[in-house]
Amino acid sequence: MSKFNEKTALIIGGTSGIGKATTEALLKQGASVHIVGRSPQKITDAPNLTKHKVDITNRDEVAGLVAKIGGFSNLDYLVNASGIFGPKPFLEHTAEDYDSYLDLNRGFFFISQAAAKVMKNSGGGSIVNVGSMWAKQAVKATPSSAYSMQKAGLHSLTQHMAMELAEYGIRTNAVSPAVVDTPVYHSVFGSEEAAKEALVGFNNFHPIGRNGTAQDIAETILFLLSDSSSWITGTVLDIDGGVMAGRN
Repeated sequence: MSKFNEKTALIIGGTSGIGKATTEALLKQGASVHIVGRSPQKITDAPNLTKHKVDITNRDEVAGLVAKIGGFSNLDYLVNASGIFGPKPFLEHTAEDYDSYLDLNRGFFFISQAAAKVMKNSGGGSIVNVGSMWAKQAVKATPSSAYSMQKAGLHSLTQHMAMELAEYGIRTNAVSPAVVDTPVYHSVFGSEEAAKEALVGFNNFHPIGRNGTAQDIAETILFLLSDSSSWITGTVLDIDGGVMAGRN
C-alpha cells in the first residue's frame, strides 16, 4: 500500500510545473488531492481530484478558499507551489511588478493558516513551500529583486511556521530549486519553443550539468510530505544540481 493512500492533500498552484508534477505523483499513489489555480481545467479529471479555480493574489478569492478549507474534515498535506518569474532590473521595477510577487505571499500566508488550523484539529500534517535559489544568492544575468524578496519571505515563513506548529504535529519545510524547466519560463522568453532553446544555455550553470525537471522537485516534495522525513522540520532544502555548493 502506498504511503499516500487515503491521505488528503491541498496543492496551491497544482495546475502547472512543479505543482502539477506533485499533484500527478500524489494521485498515482492514492491520495485525494485538492488543486488550486487559475486554470484548473488544465488537469485531467480524476475520481480523487477536486478542482478550485482561485487566483491567490485576489483577496476576495483567497477569503472564499479559506472558508472552504475551514470546512475540511481532514487535511494531511499542503504544498504552496504557485509562482511567477519575470526578471527585470531593480531600477526598472514598478509598483505593479512588486505587488504581483508580494500578493502571492499574502495568499500563501492565510491559506497556510487555514490549512494548519484543520491539521491541528485532525492530528497533524506536513507543509512544503516552494522557494528558490534566487532567495539565497543574486544572479546578475537574471535580475530578480522583487521575486527574490518574495521567495526569501517564504523561506523565513517556513522556519517560523515550523517552530510554532511543531507542538501540533505539523511539520513545515521548503525546497529551494535552481533552474527548473517549467512553463514559468515560457513568458520570460516569449514562447515554449524559445524557452526550451534558451534554457539549454543554463545546463552548465549547475555542477551536475543539467537543469532540473518538475519531477525532480516533486520527488523531493513527496519525501518531505511523507513520514520518511518525520524528523525534519524548518528546513529549506537546496534542490539545485549543486549550484549552492559552488561554480564550475
